[in-house]
Amino acid sequence: MKRFKKIMICVACVLVVLLIAGLWTTSVSIYNDNFDQRFESYEPLKLYVEDFDGLNRTKYTFASDKGQILTGYLYTADEEPQGLIVLAHGFGGGGHNSYMDVANFFAQNGYAVFAYDATGNDESEGDGVGGLPQGVIDLDAALTFVEKEFPDLSIGLFGHSWGGYSVCNVLRYDHDIKAVISCSGFNRSSDLFESEGKKQAGAAIYLLLPFVKIHEFVKYGKTAVSTAMDGFKDSDANVLILHSADDNVVPIEYGYDIYYEKYKEDPRFSFIRLENKGHNYVYNDQEYVNELNDNFDKWLKTIDYDYLIPENREQFEKDRADYMTCILDREKWCNNLDMDLFETFLQFYNDNMK
Repeated sequence: MKRFKKIMICVACVLVVLLIAGLWTTSVSIYNDNFDQRFESYEPLKLYVEDFDGLNRTKYTFASDKGQILTGYLYTADEEPQGLIVLAHGFGGGGHNSYMDVANFFAQNGYAVFAYDATGNDESEGDGVGGLPQGVIDLDAALTFVEKEFPDLSIGLFGHSWGGYSVCNVLRYDHDIKAVISCSGFNRSSDLFESEGKKQAGAAIYLLLPFVKIHEFVKYGKTAVSTAMDGFKDSDANVLILHSADDNVVPIEYGYDIYYEKYKEDPRFSFIRLENKGHNYVYNDQEYVNELNDNFDKWLKTIDYDYLIPENREQFEKDRADYMTCILDREKWCNNLDMDLFETFLQFYNDNMK
């Protein structure tokens, strides 16, 4: 009987080890499939410097943590800018091609803007992003670079989504940041895996989440476990937080709600809660975005093949790109910022970057 019990205990231990190994492998595989890929901006919707009258830019390169070379551009429209805004982009595309309208607005209103592609994006080196903490590391490298290159300019930060997470977390580092605007950001790196995973796997995602956190910690150390809240505590920068309640990519409870609960009475913090602006276009005028989406939905109904079948995806992506290129009104696309919001952003920088 004792021998039988020992055998059963050994079998149970082996099964536990196999279960843990399986969960670990599955977690890392899902994480890498989503976050350790190379990303290029969607060609039909790219923005170009020629789209904006009076916008000038200069190319720079600088190294990040593993020696990978990142590409950035300085955007200006004024010979003597009153400050420098460093722009951290969202996940799935670079900092220039998707956010040049933002750079143009601040450049036309007296600021220099430094926008860069994070590791594994567009013009920067890297076979893949690696993971979400890489955004903080790359932003730290960008700030170190601009501080040396433009030592006389006060620095502000602007970030959206992944960039919103990065601009808050980087406040833990030794940089003199005057003002931060975070749009649709999240508090910690694992939040995006959790929020997206709940859509696909429900509560089962919580079996995988501990292994994702371990994987990130092994790869990135303290950067993986730091939070935006840590950044706020370690900094005296003024912070503006923007989020929409209907955001289904980064739900508002993963960022804004946490910050508001702690800092709603703190004069360093300003909060803008929107109700129906979603995630990708949270600071845009929705009229032309809605027009594009409506036209695209109508176009989908005209396709004479099942675009959801994997073997049809390549043809579908080509057809979609051709369609978007054909119908895009570049003047509207390049000028669809929510100007009321951006006037608020501008005033925030003007008040805090003197």
